[in-house]
Amino acid sequence: MKSLFVMDPLDRIVVQGDSTYATMRECSDRGWPVWMCVPDDLFSEDGRALARVTPVRTTEAPPFFHTEAPQTLDLAEFDAVWMRKDPPFNMRYIFSTYLLDMAARDTVVVNGPAGLKLFNEKMWVQQQWPEFQPPTRISNDPDRLRAFVEAQPDRAVLKPWDGNGGRGVVVTHGADPNLGALIELLSQEGREYVIAQRYLSRVVEGDKRVLLFDGDAVGAMMRVPSDWDHRANMHVGATVERTELTERDREICAALRPLLRKWDMTFVGIDIIDGHLTEVNVTSPTGIRELNRLYDLRLEADLVDRVQRRVEERRQ
Repeated sequence: MKSLFVMDPLDRIVVQGDSTYATMRECSDRGWPVWMCVPDDLFSEDGRALARVTPVRTTEAPPFFHTEAPQTLDLAEFDAVWMRKDPPFNMRYIFSTYLLDMAARDTVVVNGPAGLKLFNEKMWVQQQWPEFQPPTRISNDPDRLRAFVEAQPDRAVLKPWDGNGGRGVVVTHGADPNLGALIELLSQEGREYVIAQRYLSRVVEGDKRVLLFDGDAVGAMMRVPSDWDHRANMHVGATVERTELTERDREICAALRPLLRKWDMTFVGIDIIDGHLTEVNVTSPTGIRELNRLYDLRLEADLVDRVQRRVEERRQ
């Protein structure tokens, strides 16, 4: 299976916790050819999607990525194209999904580009499953945002609608003297939309990340915030612990499964805090390496097997 990974530059990859690295290495370990490119390497010509791609072999030992000279190839020459570029989810990202749409006529694209451009990671919950999320308001009006925060019984969370990795996520309350400044900064004085949600106090026990392959839950871990940062993101100091799926978690997964399958969302990570769904991560979800270490798994093998089956079905 010939694979192309559309991703961030290799020198930005922290292999210890990177799901893209794990998946690339699984392909390399099987002896399959792998290429990579960044979104800016994509282009089109006469209705075909092409890219300047770099052959890469991924290994367990440093330097981890072994590259050869770049070349230009039609994306139809690949069996699978993996879209693994981290947010921000901006117009440059969306434009790359238009190019991948062209490729999807001839090859398997993971995740499906039509779904990627339709469903923002934070907005999709609001659009499709509001019954699972905590009380939420999305607005660029500073007065509306302030009113929401002041109406909460305890605290509120404010975050950018297009962020990732906990960037710009703050906890505040109605009597916070910094509230006005926080809203101004996040909304850029009313020019950008902000998500305001009720603060869930049990987040101190952890933010549950559940990985789903083809809509099936394959593993879960609890990301527990550190004593010095309220965010439950691993790159800011959160630790990971084993956990179990509750009946509420399974209810959420079952509700998501039909739409994830309909839109070819092959690899998804959802975030659940105290039984509330807060995000559906579809662009470049992570967690494979952490779950492997916690439960002695090889999730990347399962994921690659699933994509390989799709490739074989397409060939028939």
